[in-house]
This record gives sequence, C-alpha cells and structure tokens, in this order.
Amino acid sequence: MLINKVAIVTGASRGIGAATARLLAQQHAKVVVNYFSNAAAAEQVVAAIQAEGGKAIAIQADARDEAQMNTLVQETLHHFGRIDILVSNASIGFPMASFMDVSWNDLELKVSDELKAAFVPARAVAPTMIEQQSGKLIFISSGLSNFAQAGFIAHGVAKSALNAFARYVANELGTHQITANIISPGMVETDATLYTPVEIKQQTAQITPLGRIAQPEDIARAVLLYASAHSDFITGAYVPVSGGMEMN
Repeated sequence: MLINKVAIVTGASRGIGAATARLLAQQHAKVVVNYFSNAAAAEQVVAAIQAEGGKAIAIQADARDEAQMNTLVQETLHHFGRIDILVSNASIGFPMASFMDVSWNDLELKVSDELKAAFVPARAVAPTMIEQQSGKLIFISSGLSNFAQAGFIAHGVAKSALNAFARYVANELGTHQITANIISPGMVETDATLYTPVEIKQQTAQITPLGRIAQPEDIARAVLLYASAHSDFITGAYVPVSGGMEMN
C-alpha cells in the first residue's frame, strides 16, 4: 500500500507513535522513528520493524526545535531520498487541573508547546512536499478538544488549537496536492492512561458503542487510511477514532 513512500512519525518511541510506525512499515513505507529522549525504546521500535522485514531508522529530535527538525528532515532525505508522510504525534505533558486551579503559565505552555510540536515539523517537511507536489500531513488530536472533561482544560484547549491549525494548513497547501487531516482518539490504552483507575476505563468501555477503549493499533489503522492513496481527495477532515463515543 505504501511502497516507495517515506514516513516520519514524531513521538514514535511508544504508544500510538510506535504502533503507527510499525504499521506503516508493514505496509512497506520506510519509516523515521523520531524520539525526544528514550533512545532505547526508539531502537526497539526500529528493531521490531526490521525483524518484520521493514526499513526504519531512529532519529532524535525535539519536535518543538526548528534546527533539530530541519536536521531530521535532511537526515531523512539523505537516507531515503524523499518525504511523503508526516504523522505529527508528539504530545506535551500537562497538569491535571480544573479551570480554577490551573495557572495561566501552565495553560499557555501546554498550548504553545503543543502547537509548536505540530507547526515546526510541518514547516520542516513542507518544502520537500511542495517540490514533490504531494504529501500527507496527519495530526494526532484528542476527543477532549470537542468534549470538555474535568481536569483536562489545558489538554483540550491545546488540541482545539491544533485542530484549527491543521485546517488552515489543509487550506493553504491543498494546491500542492498536500493533504492535512486530524485523527482524534478517544481513551487509548497507553502509557498516558497507565494510572487511570481501572473503574474509569471500565465505565468508559461500557458507554462506548463498540464496548471497549482503544488500543494503539486502532489509532494506527486510522492513520494508515489517511497516509494512503485511499484518502487522496480528503483534506481538512476531523476523524474521531473513539469506538463511537464521539459521533459527528
């Protein structure tokens, strides 16, 4: 499905990013496993891809840092010759706090860094995609961007801003045959929900039409659809991947 395509996945050393990197490689894409600090975990993802016959390299870079991301792009072009897909998955930590408890500094930092972690990689790959007159930009958002939940104000506001950003990118880069779409997971069984009480996960599963919370592979499969030629005429879309919890 992705033969001769090259994908960069930010935040790919674990969770949704790791599952996405592996699935894209299984579909014959050459994958850059980007990571911020956990080199060992990133190399494990690369090793798993290579063990399945795929091609991948791990490259350290802070998705918020323009110089580091430009270097990552140059290394990608040196290794693989092109860039077809960017999965903007790197996410920024945030304090669990209500509106009355969250500080402006914490809210501002989350929103600013979340947007930076999408803006900087997208700007870094855009010149290559424009030159190729093709490309797929896929941004990982959250259902909390549309449905408020106590304690998640910083995360929800940041992801809402990301949704708007992605649509502007889709509008401006469409003339270059570059698509930009938003994948919006519900609750996912990852490190991010490791300390979520089991009762909360069970309650969420019970009120989800498909009867369970997501696994990282569920999100990866949605990413694959928007990375493939099957979505060539879809751009600016917001796609809930929540088992029916978030219906448009």
